[in-house]
Amino acid sequence: MTNLPKNYDPKEFESRIYKQWEEGGYFKARMKAGQPSYSIVLPPPNITGQLHMGHALDHTLQDILIRWKRMQGFNTLWQPGTDHASIATEVKVVERIKEQEGLSKEELGRDEFLKRAWVWKEEFGGKIVEQMKKLGDSCDWERERFTMDEGCNKAVTEFFVRLYNDGYIYRGNRIINWCVDCKTSLSDAEVEHDEVAGNFYHVNYKVKDSDEVIEIATTRPETILGDTAVAVNPNDDRFKHLVGKTLILPILNREIPVIEDDYVDMEFGTGAVKITPAHDPNDFEVGERHGLEKLIVMNEDGTMNEKAGKYAGMTRFECRKAIVKDLDEMGLLVKVKEHNHNVGHCYRCHNVVEPLVSRQWFVKMKDLAAPAIEVLETGDLKLVPDRFDKTYLNWLNNIRDWCISRQLWWGHRIPAYYCQDCDEIMVADSMPHICPKCKSNNIKQDEDVLDTWFSSALWPFSTLGWPRQTAEMLKFYPTSVLVTGYDIIFFWVIRMVFSALYVLDEVPFSHVFIHGLVRDSEGRKMSKSLGNGIDPLEIIDTYGADALRFTLATGNSPGNDMRFYMERVEASRNFANKIWNASRFIFMNLENSQKKEFKREDVNEALELSDKWIISRVNSLSKEMTENMDKFELGIAVSKVYDFAWSEFCDWYIELVKQRLYSEDSISKDAALYTLTYVLEKILKLLHPFMPFITEEIWSYMEKEEKIIVSSWPAYQEADDFKLEEEKMDIIINAIRNLRNLRAEMNVPPSRKAKLLVVSNSATKAVIKEGENYFTALASASEVSYMDNEDLVPEDAVSVVLDGAKLFIPMDELVDFEKELERLTKEKDKLESEIKRVVGKLNNQGFLAKAPQALVDEEKAKQDKFEQMLDAVNQRLENVKAKL
Repeated sequence: MTNLPKNYDPKEFESRIYKQWEEGGYFKARMKAGQPSYSIVLPPPNITGQLHMGHALDHTLQDILIRWKRMQGFNTLWQPGTDHASIATEVKVVERIKEQEGLSKEELGRDEFLKRAWVWKEEFGGKIVEQMKKLGDSCDWERERFTMDEGCNKAVTEFFVRLYNDGYIYRGNRIINWCVDCKTSLSDAEVEHDEVAGNFYHVNYKVKDSDEVIEIATTRPETILGDTAVAVNPNDDRFKHLVGKTLILPILNREIPVIEDDYVDMEFGTGAVKITPAHDPNDFEVGERHGLEKLIVMNEDGTMNEKAGKYAGMTRFECRKAIVKDLDEMGLLVKVKEHNHNVGHCYRCHNVVEPLVSRQWFVKMKDLAAPAIEVLETGDLKLVPDRFDKTYLNWLNNIRDWCISRQLWWGHRIPAYYCQDCDEIMVADSMPHICPKCKSNNIKQDEDVLDTWFSSALWPFSTLGWPRQTAEMLKFYPTSVLVTGYDIIFFWVIRMVFSALYVLDEVPFSHVFIHGLVRDSEGRKMSKSLGNGIDPLEIIDTYGADALRFTLATGNSPGNDMRFYMERVEASRNFANKIWNASRFIFMNLENSQKKEFKREDVNEALELSDKWIISRVNSLSKEMTENMDKFELGIAVSKVYDFAWSEFCDWYIELVKQRLYSEDSISKDAALYTLTYVLEKILKLLHPFMPFITEEIWSYMEKEEKIIVSSWPAYQEADDFKLEEEKMDIIINAIRNLRNLRAEMNVPPSRKAKLLVVSNSATKAVIKEGENYFTALASASEVSYMDNEDLVPEDAVSVVLDGAKLFIPMDELVDFEKELERLTKEKDKLESEIKRVVGKLNNQGFLAKAPQALVDEEKAKQDKFEQMLDAVNQRLENVKAKL
């Protein structure tokens, strides 16, 4: 056996090991019969840039689960891939074309634009995969997919056609979220609501042929131009006499009715609500109920159109200012009141979203949502942690129809075709050759593409070959768990659930393991604007992938955000270094050993108390970690193996057996070497899912036939259960720890040996006798003596109290009284000097007259403290002199 290099250097082996894994085919999904399957689909990262710390956390957690299940003997598949991210990618490509060619996408044309988009995909999709490999992702790369590859395209088209034929997809004019900057519609999930400072503008609407007015309050005065009614609550007595009458719309002087609707909250605002069906989702529903006109007064770029009268051409915000000014001059502006309210923003460009009536494609959601609700309520689907059940159910119970069309070029083009001669709509998996209604062949495909999440919703099964019934579908579907952040429950998780239930009548995964966000050390969300983002690749380059992974896993608690501290990364690297050095120490002793291989049956009778203790402890650890992993408590599991490896194995067991390794007793030495290697192997296996690179590298020096990545996960074994030895060692370790603390408090160096006196008549005495050599090795005991009572214990002996025993160390065993006398004398001189200085200062009338009272009090306090310390030193001096 050769030994490890002296220094732990992850740069030397991480890339080499990953290449060995890939070339050896260790990531490939196996189709072995008779073995259980375990599969995860990777949430596909966008092809718009590089991996960030959120990706690093998400991927680390998935890789831990896959590596663990692979070691447990499962047929594992971690399905990788990337997402086309239509809006985000199109924005990037448009920017590149403008920068490099000075053209807009319209000037370039659709076909040429798409060619450049595919070039972008090849460039950045490949970069992202390489970054994932640096992190250690053990995906089956031969099965890598892209949401716009041929197979996914077929799945998307099939899904759309089925939904349309079953009456779930329709095209109509409805209120949608419109981004005036991206110039496309957005689903509700793609709108981020932020609280912003704004105003309530109170405006009077005159009643026709009357001196009466109705006061309304609005945060968006520019939409007054699109009002087609004012609504009041049917139970509001204040307005009953006005219902059915006509109001004169300010500025445009159009006539609009006063209507009744339960939607109006009598307690909010003025109790009267302006209704703008074309520019507000709630007003749209009111307008549908009352047959109101949907008057669009705004263009798709956010400017006012010709129906806005003199404000045409202004931006919506310019129009707001102008209207407020005009209303004030007309005497119709009652007041302006500051009001903070939630405003929708585009999740991609972060501009204010405009509610707008538009002709789009929609999915009817009510009937599709019902089964998705049922599977959570029946337990067929479990969210971890389950506190997110409420979020999931609330979203589905209040879901609106899903707007799926996007006014973009990059994405899955909608498989809808229009006859240019008779306006017949045809939905099909390929271009129809002839119109079934008028027999014309003048047919054109819809220009729009589908929402990104329409294709992502199919990811768990489209990547396995659906709509074909493939061998992979039969083996790995439904998948086992989805690992994702809580921020995309609406975007993605819910859509995958209802889509799978619709086409396959079963959940796409049994568990959703939800993690939080990675925040900076101050708890802030990492963002470009704050400049607080941390590049995981830079961390890997400096500290190694294992240190980053271990940090992210250690801080993980399902559903909770975690703060990222560089100090913790350094601590993780220090832990890796600790494991490296411990392994190197063990290998060094194996090199010097006569035997190179140890079997349990050869050393079983020679196993000592500490051997059985550490074997039993790692056995218990295996069981506990497995239970934690089953419950997705990865942070707890990794903390347990950390504590065991660092403290119990390295700091205690290795120190306990060192004297045996250097002894002439070959039987005891062999038992120690067997235990060291046996426990180290288990530690490496338990650590492998979390720190795959260092564990594989150390494992390679153990000359095993198989790599650790496919070794067996440690399972609990009855033969390794030594509960009695654990209890005994707990007593011994507790005693040694207390003795060490006592000596440290007295500044006694470990090199100074001292007699240990044990007073006990209980079973504890027998335990201490059994572990006597541990006290000489780790508690600096020169010898251990036993007595039945304390009569013979020196009066000045210091003590440690245990359950069933008291341990004493005579003072003269701990202290070199000559040196202590010298030290105390110096301490006395120093204190007397300090007291003299303080007294002199307090007797100085000039100081007392000029110094603030607080400073004077501080000096008096110093005098009291120094005098008390001097008294203690003098007392100690007397005791020491009495010993000489």
